[in-house]
Amino acid sequence: MPEPELQCDGTDEGSRLAVRVLPRGSRDELVGVRDGRLCVRTTAPPVEGAANSRVVAFVAKTLGFRRSSVRVDSGERSREKMLAIAGVGPEEVIAAVRAALGR
Repeated sequence: MPEPELQCDGTDEGSRLAVRVLPRGSRDELVGVRDGRLCVRTTAPPVEGAANSRVVAFVAKTLGFRRSSVRVDSGERSREKMLAIAGVGPEEVIAAVRAALGR
């Protein structure tokens, strides 16, 4: 079965990564790729930006990027978000996601 295609686009500043946030989980973890989006489970509730902050910090740490280079670019009030990752090309982001997922 082919691996789902991860939506990650290059920008002038770096990359944009599509994610789907699953709040109020039992632990922070990368679940996999579904419909082109990286699924991220987080323990934080979707209240007052808590889940956004937690997801940004977790994704940065898990993929090996600086926390200051990752931010929510769009979808602040949605489960489906675009994360902007400064200074990193889409190929490097995709490779980091595959490594983190063990693929």
